[in-house]
Amino acid sequence: MSKDLTINVHHITRVEGHGNIVVDMKNGALKKAQLEIVEAPRFFEAMLKGRNFHEVAIITSRICGICSLGHQMTSLKATEAALGLEISEQTEILRKILVNGSTFQSNVLHALFLATPDFLGVGSVFPLVNTHKDVVLAALRLKRLANEIGEIVSGRAVHPISCVPGGFTKLPSEKELAALKEKIIKEGLPDANFVIDVVASLADKIPQFERETEYISVYNDKEYGLYDGVIRSSDTGDTPVENYLDVTNEFVVPHSTSKHAKFNRSSYFVGALARFNNSYNLLKKEAKDVAAKLGLSAPNFNPYMNTVAQVVEVVHCVLDTINLIDTLLEKGIKNEKPNQEPTKYGRGIATTEVPRGILFHDYTYNRQGMIETANCIIPTGQNLANIDDDMKKLVPEIIDEGKEKITHKLEMLVRAYDPCISCSVHMLDVTFEE
Repeated sequence: MSKDLTINVHHITRVEGHGNIVVDMKNGALKKAQLEIVEAPRFFEAMLKGRNFHEVAIITSRICGICSLGHQMTSLKATEAALGLEISEQTEILRKILVNGSTFQSNVLHALFLATPDFLGVGSVFPLVNTHKDVVLAALRLKRLANEIGEIVSGRAVHPISCVPGGFTKLPSEKELAALKEKIIKEGLPDANFVIDVVASLADKIPQFERETEYISVYNDKEYGLYDGVIRSSDTGDTPVENYLDVTNEFVVPHSTSKHAKFNRSSYFVGALARFNNSYNLLKKEAKDVAAKLGLSAPNFNPYMNTVAQVVEVVHCVLDTINLIDTLLEKGIKNEKPNQEPTKYGRGIATTEVPRGILFHDYTYNRQGMIETANCIIPTGQNLANIDDDMKKLVPEIIDEGKEKITHKLEMLVRAYDPCISCSVHMLDVTFEE
């Protein structure tokens, strides 16, 4: 068949934000295959300048309605590092519960509402309400359960209100936590197991494509890396979080309003598959069993399997939440007030795994407790160069499948990364030279 191909998908659907897929091949030579980010830059870093440390996490939680909790956690940790605010073990456990809830909520939303329609040949989740009603209801129940975790522990499911630097302004009661645990066991686990069976039945719909790349994630040798740890590269090993700029190396490309990133190669991968590849041994046994059932083993180099890795994480996060609640109930909830007395002023850097990958916040505070400079590096921005590299390898491999199938697989590829495009667009530093 002809080796000429032109694809222009304007505003790919079922992703957050605006991006275009553009492919240009002439006489078998691939001239262009890329994801163009066309969303206007947002200035959330500039908004932080001059803000008091009490306000910062409230602002950063508004960066995203899906990852609001992840942005807030990372923001709080960066502020605490800058101001020398120590937190209690109880605060850390409660935060880990919140991160688990945020992770499995978003993973379920992506796997069943955004990715599954591709496997079933429909344009959105709405046709599935009639054909697969039980699947949609299970996903909604899991999402609601995750919302309840947020409401009970942080006061609100989206844009939490009780998480503050140094602790919590309001603590959940032991009765609330015990009831939450019971609901997770009686409703969350059965729904999670049902979702696993659904994904297993769709495994043959996942495109077979591999491209080995560098995988970067949070790593913690004591637990599956979500809340805190060092930066792990599958290529080079571990790097302290304070040296994150040596890893991310952001740069500007003409076809994107979001910066790209690279470290040891031309691009790297962040997200559930990166976490799975780097921290597989730290997953709960039951989650490892699910991975085996779904045909996922570490390391895996198929970016489409990121969705499967998300489902594996749902099981891990649900079980880990039960364990964390048990720990709190055994110790008893202590009536602690937030530690908000700075012992120093300066720079604080923090990282957390949000559903789409490793997130960095970097603040410098003056002695009045006001931010002087801020930097946030978002997972989707870190993934964009890797998506482009995937496209450049994928298109020549499937060129004989025809334009319609190629377009569909490219859309599936982008959706597999679960991009949050609005989070990724940044303010650029501009220097005017006379």
